[in-house]
Amino acid sequence: MSTPSRITGRLPRFACLLILIISALGYAVADVASLPAPPAGEPVLPRLGLGDHRVDRRLRFVLVRAGFTGQIESTLESRLGRPIDPERADLGRLLFFDKILGLHDDNYCAGCHAPAFGFGDSQRMAIGVGNNDVVGPNRGGARNQRRSTLVANTVFYPALMWTPRFVSLSGDPFDGSLGFEFPFPENVVTGVPTLLAAQGSLPSTELVEMAGFNGITANPGPFGPRHFQFDDGDGQALPPVDGTGVHNFPIQAAVDARLNAIPDYLDRFGAVFNGGAPLPAGGITINMRRLAIAEFQASLTAANAPLDRFARGETGAMTPGQKRGALLFFGKAGCVSCHAVAGSANEMFSDFSPHRIGGPQVAPVFGVGTGNVIFDGPEENEDFGFQQTEGDPALRYMFRTAPLRNLKVAPGFFHNGAIGSLEAAIAHHLDVEASLRSYDPVANALPADLHQGPFDGMLEAGIDPLLSRPTRLTDQEFRDLVEFVRDGLFDPRVLDFCGRLPDSVPSGMPLQMFEGCD
Repeated sequence: MSTPSRITGRLPRFACLLILIISALGYAVADVASLPAPPAGEPVLPRLGLGDHRVDRRLRFVLVRAGFTGQIESTLESRLGRPIDPERADLGRLLFFDKILGLHDDNYCAGCHAPAFGFGDSQRMAIGVGNNDVVGPNRGGARNQRRSTLVANTVFYPALMWTPRFVSLSGDPFDGSLGFEFPFPENVVTGVPTLLAAQGSLPSTELVEMAGFNGITANPGPFGPRHFQFDDGDGQALPPVDGTGVHNFPIQAAVDARLNAIPDYLDRFGAVFNGGAPLPAGGITINMRRLAIAEFQASLTAANAPLDRFARGETGAMTPGQKRGALLFFGKAGCVSCHAVAGSANEMFSDFSPHRIGGPQVAPVFGVGTGNVIFDGPEENEDFGFQQTEGDPALRYMFRTAPLRNLKVAPGFFHNGAIGSLEAAIAHHLDVEASLRSYDPVANALPADLHQGPFDGMLEAGIDPLLSRPTRLTDQEFRDLVEFVRDGLFDPRVLDFCGRLPDSVPSGMPLQMFEGCD
């Protein structure tokens, strides 16, 4: 018999209880004292009472087991091999807000990645060319196909886009040794250090995003007569297709020429890439603008949420509800099975793999002012997802798992913005079929120009096995899970992104009106 057992065997019952309480307090105090101090410069929040200590210990154990450290942001410099270059990042910032990169002269990266929305979409479904020069809730124009995602933290993503078709062949977004794979015609991009840099020039080639349809009637490339209605004569005409049969590379050459015609950009690119000496005409290259835009995007890290601080030892960084929600996320609710944190997930809460989660189908009507993408299905109101890229029917309706950081500022959820609240998005995951069958566009505040499509095909194809059975949570558990995803994964620095908005850009082209950045 152990010493405590022998002693308690001779004492009255109340004395036994007293000893147990004192022992528990001793272990709790020792455990709290052993926690690492928060990083220098961070505010030290009051710790929770010892009555909550058991939850803290359990959550710490769960995070360690899941491979979550809360340190991912601090790895950026070592993985880049250098600090962020402020001059290069500022040049990228100007490009991000300059219509010079879009041949249609009316959109830029920030048009679909708005600073007031975490550099994510201000819309439920993106609006690119032909917009009303507003970035925010009142943006108008023809819809594209999907919602633009948040830019913050994308430097850590090993796969980009809703269908994970932009990938690092090494599995590491900071390792370009094997190149970065894209669909035709780019195929494998080499000569740049990160996946984010490889992707940086592609939006300029997308007709619905930045290039426009001016001249497509005479120069259709892969587009058919149904798109000729968008040939509006605005902006610079599309260059003829090259031997690939598409416009991509000729558009890139045209964008380079536009930049090289601006003396201020020759000076600025020279300061960053030519030892401070202005570049000669023609000196600005596609790789230079890729690197500059990626540097700006890499500077938009926002991965210091309450959960990160808790994992580093700041026990009071999370509310009791956030902690309970985190335990559900990593446990009973099973969220971490797809919204992964370990290994190549880089603590971004995504496995970056395609899954069929049965998000409701919504689509605009194809036509001028309504929608400029022809949707899938017999009624042209479905999105076949990853099948479009790979050509494999087994991938129909599959989309990349959404990273979950900083969704507090998102105006809509899922690839098409069909879901209008985080609560509804989480509820959908808990019972997919019930959510599909009861989907209400009005309750989800779906914009009037988006219309509900069918869902039978998704059910027939099969919902992902991880979601095929309902998960039952109590009302309190559901509230805790929502609080964790909404607030426990939110870095408030996202609210300062409007400070990145420039007063003007070197091309002299006007900025749009950014709602929410007053």
